[in-house]
Amino acid sequence: MYDCVVIGAGVVGAMTARELSKYNLKICIVDKENDVAMGATKANSAIVHAGFDAKEGSLKARLNVQGSKMMEQVAADLGVKYINNGSLVIGFNDEDKKTIAELYERGKNNGVENLEIVDKKRLHEIEPNVSGNAVCALYAPTGSIICPYELTIAAVGNAMDNGAELKLNFPVEKIDVIDGGYEVVSGREKVEARMVINAAGLYSDKIAAMVGDESFTVHPRRGEYILLDKDAGTLVNRTIFRTPSKMGKGILVSPTVDGNLLTGPTSEDMDCYEKGNKDTTAGGFGKIIKEAMENVDGVQFRKTITSFCGLRAVGSTGDFIITSPKQGFVNAAGIESPGLSASPAIAQYIAEMLKEQGYEFEENKDFNPKRAPMHHFREASIEEKNEIIKKDKSFGRIICRCETVTEGEILQAIRTNPKPTDLDGVKRRTRAQMGRCQGGFCMPYIVNLLAKEMNVPVEAVTKCGGKSVVNFSKTKEVGAND
Repeated sequence: MYDCVVIGAGVVGAMTARELSKYNLKICIVDKENDVAMGATKANSAIVHAGFDAKEGSLKARLNVQGSKMMEQVAADLGVKYINNGSLVIGFNDEDKKTIAELYERGKNNGVENLEIVDKKRLHEIEPNVSGNAVCALYAPTGSIICPYELTIAAVGNAMDNGAELKLNFPVEKIDVIDGGYEVVSGREKVEARMVINAAGLYSDKIAAMVGDESFTVHPRRGEYILLDKDAGTLVNRTIFRTPSKMGKGILVSPTVDGNLLTGPTSEDMDCYEKGNKDTTAGGFGKIIKEAMENVDGVQFRKTITSFCGLRAVGSTGDFIITSPKQGFVNAAGIESPGLSASPAIAQYIAEMLKEQGYEFEENKDFNPKRAPMHHFREASIEEKNEIIKKDKSFGRIICRCETVTEGEILQAIRTNPKPTDLDGVKRRTRAQMGRCQGGFCMPYIVNLLAKEMNVPVEAVTKCGGKSVVNFSKTKEVGAND
């Protein structure tokens, strides 16, 4: 029997598993997908929010500010790219000025440091490319950016390196209360544990209902994004928000930690039965383009390299739902924005809840919080790269020309916990296939590397698991048996 099963390998589940691995606990992480970070974690704004937006006294407010303060050290320990670039909430009229003043007061009450309301002159000194129609802004110097899926992969990997186990393609179908804990069932496979953490994102209400907790529901909120090439990445230095509405923080324009420019998201509530609908829409793209160009002058959407849609898990309570309906069972549900920012603090909060229930948490004296960065070769000096190549010539072979990713980096990613088994998994770990050609040139090479490492035929390598087949047969064999 495990001490704890974490259901869901998104950022909250990952950070919680890592937090629990600081103790002498036998931990298992399960997820229904073919890789970690496959839900809202892989498709969000990648912002570490300062904490001025959430209502005073809420869990969102408290854990956002705590998590934001923790994130820089967490990122450093896990070798994850993190940039403290600051954020601006821009206003265009007197109504916006009033909202910004309210956000300023709320942020101060929430404990956000160094907030400042700036006038038009100061705003355009800070960010010259912000629209000339903007008349004021709330400046939050503590706002930051990070790569959410890189953080999650690193957190799961660090938990695994400290003894946790990971079971993918494990859709939870039933949870039974047994003597001393719970039995979590997926098909013919099952795991038993004294404690269960429900971090299942959009499906967390379904998981809670399996133990009789129907106190909340979760519905999806669609958010579409457009990502621009690195040529456009220096248009702004800070994350630019519009004044928020009840549906969210509006269309943002922000640099990414990898040098691209991100625009979006839209915000569209969807029915509960649409939890798998990640379609992008012409209407969504139109909204992004219109509002982004209203916010910032010179956004060049002709430099778009990809677009995507994420689904936020919106809970029915209006706040994070971190509850314990039964001994040893904890819900971490409705973790929409600022869930990424709050995730390190959420993990600590859950651990404290379980300690208060009487579970023993003996310190793991062998716990190692550090993890080598996935991007170390790319950022090494010429001299350092030459030394690495002397030891391993695979680092001297460029596979992805757009992002300058080497064979050595891809092989290292394939061999490092949590190990990717498909093309998108390699993409999220190395950035191979994320450039202008979106894998047009490097994909065949990566397929061969995965097939060789996993000792499977190339036809067995998928884009993202399941039926996402890339190769059906070898070209010269097509029709050979007709």
